[in-house]
Amino acid sequence: MTSAAPRASPATDPGLPTLAAALDASVAERELAAAIPALQGLRVHEVRLLRHRPGRRAVLAYEGEAGRPPRPVALVAKMRSLRSGSSAYRLLMELRRAGLSPAGAGTVCVPEPLGVVRELRMWVQRRVPGTPAAALLGGPGGAALAARIAEAAHLLHRAGVPTTRAHLMADELRILHQRLAGAAAAAPGLGRRIERLREACDRVGGAVPAPAPCGVHRDLHPDQILVDCDRLWLLDFDLYCLGDPALDAGNFAGHIAEQAVRERGDQAAFRDREAALEERFAALAGARTRPAARAYAFLTLARLTAIAAAAPDRGPLVVGLVEACEERLGLGVRR
Repeated sequence: MTSAAPRASPATDPGLPTLAAALDASVAERELAAAIPALQGLRVHEVRLLRHRPGRRAVLAYEGEAGRPPRPVALVAKMRSLRSGSSAYRLLMELRRAGLSPAGAGTVCVPEPLGVVRELRMWVQRRVPGTPAAALLGGPGGAALAARIAEAAHLLHRAGVPTTRAHLMADELRILHQRLAGAAAAAPGLGRRIERLREACDRVGGAVPAPAPCGVHRDLHPDQILVDCDRLWLLDFDLYCLGDPALDAGNFAGHIAEQAVRERGDQAAFRDREAALEERFAALAGARTRPAARAYAFLTLARLTAIAAAAPDRGPLVVGLVEACEERLGLGVRR
């Protein structure tokens, strides 16, 4: 009998060779203060590793104080393999200059970027307050919140911040094919049904007309938005690119449906939230976006089905998601 390979620790992650140093409070104090003027005199009281995908990326939180006189600071630092963070820092700066900042009456914002710490190969932003939208969508104000999120997505699309990356329907379908093929192998009891979903993705995606691309988040979902009273904070722009604006609306709607299946066992439980999102987005971006948003919602739900199938101990959720996809295709429950 062979034992499982040990999980990589931050100290032994060759893909992120500076992660161990970044988790050392004394090293972090020195390097952050040297690289970022706003953090002069930094004293770190606590360091936490929030997320770690070995060899790929990590997110850290720092709590402490800085300045003269010392004032509390709460920071989020991000590192990605083979990247310094300069482009991510510049993107947030440009988005804030385009109006996504608390200046004036701004109600849709991105966090304030503070700088790049080259010695640690990471970039730093201020931590922002709020409750993840995922925790609120199921409550009594969920539909109104979904409409506000549609407004936030539209504001992001109108910001006009350029990027050299692009993600179009062909890219979406390519990723789906890979994920669903793996899902069919991982869940053999559902293999035929998942294969039908893969074929349906081509039909649904192929019917979407070519868009007028703009800057899109590409990973907009309920955990990427913090609700701070009347303000929405948009997070994590790692996948920002040129794409169909309906992608963001549809991606969020697909995540709402997945949350309904996961939390309530019924994809229709939050259908009013999906409808509110779609209606508000169509009112702002034009009725022509409605079919594309619905298509991307289905494609997102299919992708989330594949992701669930690849995870251990999520069999009941996978069945519920497959049924949700089939219902949207008008297939009913098929075996």
